[in-house]
Amino acid sequence: MILDTVRAQPSVETVALAHANGRVLAVDIASDRDYPPVDRSIRDGFAVRAADLPGAARVIGEVRAGFSFPDTVGPGECVRIMTGAPVPRGADAIVMVEYATLDGGMMNTQKAPSAGEFINRAGCEAAAGTAVLQAGTRLRYPHIAMLATVGIARVPVYRRPSVAILATGDEIVPVEATPADFEVRNSNSWALAAQVADGGGEPEVLPVASDDLEKTVAAIDRGLQEDLLLLSGGVSAGEYDFVEQALARHGAEFFFTRVKIRPGAPVVFGRARGRYFFGLPGNPLSTAVTFAVFARAALELLAGEREPFLPFVECRMTQTLREKPGLTRFLPARLLEDRRVQPIFWKGSSDVPSLAKSNCYIVARSEREVYAEGESVEVLPG
Repeated sequence: MILDTVRAQPSVETVALAHANGRVLAVDIASDRDYPPVDRSIRDGFAVRAADLPGAARVIGEVRAGFSFPDTVGPGECVRIMTGAPVPRGADAIVMVEYATLDGGMMNTQKAPSAGEFINRAGCEAAAGTAVLQAGTRLRYPHIAMLATVGIARVPVYRRPSVAILATGDEIVPVEATPADFEVRNSNSWALAAQVADGGGEPEVLPVASDDLEKTVAAIDRGLQEDLLLLSGGVSAGEYDFVEQALARHGAEFFFTRVKIRPGAPVVFGRARGRYFFGLPGNPLSTAVTFAVFARAALELLAGEREPFLPFVECRMTQTLREKPGLTRFLPARLLEDRRVQPIFWKGSSDVPSLAKSNCYIVARSEREVYAEGESVEVLPG
């Protein structure tokens, strides 16, 4: 529903290539020339005429990357060549240095190369004018390499969406405060800020809204000034859970108000005053899971990404896991080497120490109660 609902056309800005990593590309990028621009050797060895071999060929020179050979390779001749160097005129194959010997200016080989062997032909990687990157791509180091290759020193990217983060609840105090026994520090806002930044947004942490309808209405009014509003807490069925009422006061349209997952069932997604919002559960594991599974997709769409997706991977259980079925469960776990996953047995959705030990979530399907040691299971990296 989120993928079908969220629409945005972010504004475009231009950044230096050094600052483009992690941004979303705003225009298609075309190749400025053929790549490679000439036939190039992909091995150290000898540029030869395939029809002359096996046998001997006279070495008439050498060429390395960054230079070209001025003459033409004739019958019975060859040129010593280095990886990345342009293939001389007349040569149509490369004999690897491992399969050749030199004796008095003659190269000898028992290999019978085929035409084109170990040569990258001009334009085989990308032809001039063809698209090498598409708008909507979140740029990573391979894309940075491509941009640099085609000479893009300044990169058109979409503006990062601003994301208001609003925690609710009388029990929440600032991180630097010394909480009473009945209070908790505001971990949710800062965890969400980190998730938002990782997802390509600009987080704006707002003051905590107390459990009062009018104060919650006012806090939401401020949050709806940003591109996306994330609320944590106040979306359950408690007597002092005012978030949905406060959103309704702003004319909110609710797309859904509950999901069949654990932790994090009471999730609210909607739109008010032209802005999208999520009401996330207040317990830290629930907040983290529901952002990862739902809100991040909306953020990525608002950032201009073409294809947000959940990167599930298949892993093997290190031990048997038994969990009550009925809902799809996202369970804190530790992804190990060799695609093994270790469950972290948690004490409920307020268990931040267990969350801090995890780097992924086991995705236990609603109909499954037991996953045996060694069995394959889906994992969502965290």
